[in-house]
Amino acid sequence: MRAVEPSEAVGTDTFVAWYRSVEPRLRLALMAAYGRERGHEATAEALAWAWEHQDRLAGLEKPVAYLYRVGQSRTRVRRLRILHGRPEWPDPWVEPALARALANLTARQRIAVVLVHGYGWTFIEVAELLGVKVTTVQNHLNRGLAHLRSFMEVSPDD
Repeated sequence: MRAVEPSEAVGTDTFVAWYRSVEPRLRLALMAAYGRERGHEATAEALAWAWEHQDRLAGLEKPVAYLYRVGQSRTRVRRLRILHGRPEWPDPWVEPALARALANLTARQRIAVVLVHGYGWTFIEVAELLGVKVTTVQNHLNRGLAHLRSFMEVSPDD
């Protein structure tokens, strides 16, 4: 699905179509980075900025990555402890210690683990979002999984 460029907008309808193509991925990425509450807040801030600055988004190849940075900077003022709330999707069972284990990872490790294993993003998509190489995402993912296994006292064979 091709993202509609804001510059193509003649009216509100085209911006709404662009919004619908960008918002879900942006929200998932920001929630993976900052937890549910701050992730939703950062998404709202980034999309409000996008509405006000549609002309500046014209021609961007990666609007989600750009708006991810906008969401980061617009919510940076408050330093909140990252809390991972209950996911919106129905999950039959989640290890109770997982949220605590994820909170012990670095931000980049947590983003890589949650987006790749939780939301099914590819390494390339996460690399574009974070502005790093694919091998860097692989390293963050491998280290994050190793820390999770250690914290939760499980082996890769379990």
